[in-house]
Amino acid sequence: MKKLSVFVLGRKGLVALLASLAFLAGVGATPIAIQRLSEEYAHPGMPAFDANQEIVRIYGNGGYQRPFVPVVVLPEGTDVEAGKEAVGRAFAAVSARLPRARVVSYADTGDPRLVGGDRRTTFGLVFPGTYSDGSPPGGGLGETPDESPVIVAAMTPHLPPGTAVHVTGLDTLAPSVDAGGVDVPAKIGIGVLAAVVVLFLVFRSALALAPILISVLAVFGSFVVILLLTFVMTVHDVALTTMPLLGLGIAVDYSLLLVARWREEQANGHRGDEAVHRAMAGAGRAIVFSGAAVAVGLVTMVVLPVPFLRSLGLAGMVIAAVSVTATLTVLPVLLALAGRRLDRSGSPAARFRREARAGRAWSAWARGVVRLRVPAALVSGGLLLALAVTGLGVNLGLPESRNLLTAGPGHTGLAALTGAGVPTGSITPIDVLVTGDPAPTADLLRRVDGVSAVLAPATSAWRREGTAVVSVLPVAENGTEAGAATITRIREAAPGSVRVGGNMAQSMDFQAHAYGAFPWMLGLIALVTYVMLARAFRSLLLPLKAIALNLLSLGAVIGAMVLLWQYGWGTRELLDIQPTGSIGEFVPLTIFAFLYGLSMDYEVFILARMREEYDRTGDTHQAVVEGVGRTGRLVTSAALILFASFAALAMTPELDVKVFASGLALGILLDATLIRGVLVPAVVAMMGRWNWWLPAWAARLRTSPAPLAPTARGGRRG
Repeated sequence: MKKLSVFVLGRKGLVALLASLAFLAGVGATPIAIQRLSEEYAHPGMPAFDANQEIVRIYGNGGYQRPFVPVVVLPEGTDVEAGKEAVGRAFAAVSARLPRARVVSYADTGDPRLVGGDRRTTFGLVFPGTYSDGSPPGGGLGETPDESPVIVAAMTPHLPPGTAVHVTGLDTLAPSVDAGGVDVPAKIGIGVLAAVVVLFLVFRSALALAPILISVLAVFGSFVVILLLTFVMTVHDVALTTMPLLGLGIAVDYSLLLVARWREEQANGHRGDEAVHRAMAGAGRAIVFSGAAVAVGLVTMVVLPVPFLRSLGLAGMVIAAVSVTATLTVLPVLLALAGRRLDRSGSPAARFRREARAGRAWSAWARGVVRLRVPAALVSGGLLLALAVTGLGVNLGLPESRNLLTAGPGHTGLAALTGAGVPTGSITPIDVLVTGDPAPTADLLRRVDGVSAVLAPATSAWRREGTAVVSVLPVAENGTEAGAATITRIREAAPGSVRVGGNMAQSMDFQAHAYGAFPWMLGLIALVTYVMLARAFRSLLLPLKAIALNLLSLGAVIGAMVLLWQYGWGTRELLDIQPTGSIGEFVPLTIFAFLYGLSMDYEVFILARMREEYDRTGDTHQAVVEGVGRTGRLVTSAALILFASFAALAMTPELDVKVFASGLALGILLDATLIRGVLVPAVVAMMGRWNWWLPAWAARLRTSPAPLAPTARGGRRG
């Protein structure tokens, strides 16, 4: 860091010029990059995704799309057979009202499985092509336009007086979600406002603007890199949603650490370039290792065969790398040229006295944790372990109807179906694409265990270009274990030329691709992180503790997500939304990728300072107190900024983004308080001198051995 600091400060004018050019280039590149971002969330190479895409290409509907399920209950004394023609006219009216829809009913097939046990209740399927408002097929659960009023209005005039028409289906049962999209500028504005408020509380001077300037430079500079990447690969618009908020948090984190250390060196009597050199020597390595930790965590998404997750990981790695670069090059120049002018607030003597010592409140807290280290570790660790165990029960599949709305028209329709003895799996059909005559395949699939009905109408809406769509109605809903097992049996029974699609089949493929190799990837990431931290902390055991606590933290976050979104504890009260009983299939993976690096970020900040203090005093307990006292305020401030950014993103109307962002916000809050504020100092205090063990055989290059000596300078080891 000394060489870099000397190099940068020796070329202040050049660095300032290059930073200005990078900012201007970023401002110009941003709108171009945004226009080149892809909005298609494709999963090429996954069988069900490819099947769904082909179904939509040929038929303009179905595939991943969930159907609307009209339920017709004829009046007393009228059975379905007698009213068959009227039912046919009613469903034909739906086809006329939604001309690109694929519709099937008892009138088309004569299949008795479409009739309830009371002989008065029948149902059909409606796969809209383009919705009545012009929206394309598909969309997240609860985000698709509700076609129920259109369907009811079209059918009612053609049915006998006294007939009840209800429309059910997963989308009618799901909580309504405004699909207006993410208002990125507003979310960024909230994040910037939170950062300004927190930084002014920390620095109490215009110096608070320095981290904001670095974060703005990092974000715009990152868009230059993103624009270049769009010319060689597809970059999805998730980068636009997350990169500015993540960049605001990361760049401010790194800048906050360096500026605080520069202030400390000023308080110790160093001025000018020397204060910057010393700040870089003390904080620079922690920033580099923190940036590397973020990048290592995001590698998980970059190597996965899922394009939009790869874009998310690349965007995160880009913003982390640019943030580190800007912090270690531009910020030192800014501090050397204008730092003291920006830091004019109150009495310099009082400010220097405050910066020369560790924070009193955090030091007192750390002393209490050290004194009660065993009960503190047991209580905090036990709570986190309980949450992590809860997280093992995470449900990544589709929601079940029993976990959705229990009132309203959709529920009334489902109740009418189940009351007539129709299995609930009928609202989650599985689209199968067949080449040639579908009859043999339909007969084969009817014999599969768990299949209630197989529908293959001989109409143009169901047979095109030498293919046919067959809708398989399972007994159990797709979102249940039994429903997933039925899909597996259908795949095993179907001939090689038959392609099985549908919502749940695509979800199952995604989970297999994304999570199949995850344990191996996790092991590789842990190994790389261990080697990196062993060099940073000059210890063999301290990195093991850091990784173990980090993984425990991540498991606890998933457990908290299960309680919030799967079990619904407080979801209505906190976010005013109905929980769906499941968590999006991509959520745990993306939360891990982001929080692994960000959590390690804080750990590096704290442990690097503890290592420095231990090298100075040789006393582990003193190192814990001084390390927490020096970094507690910084870590908490940085966490507050990130928490505000992700909490703002969680207020978006899109359900998937809401779940993802709330998980990140919860993770940041949990990590900065229970983990870094209690468990880390307690465990370090418990480990004593073993924290710093590095035998001679493990010392390499510039890393010096740290044997377990009984005594040391200035105090005891322990």
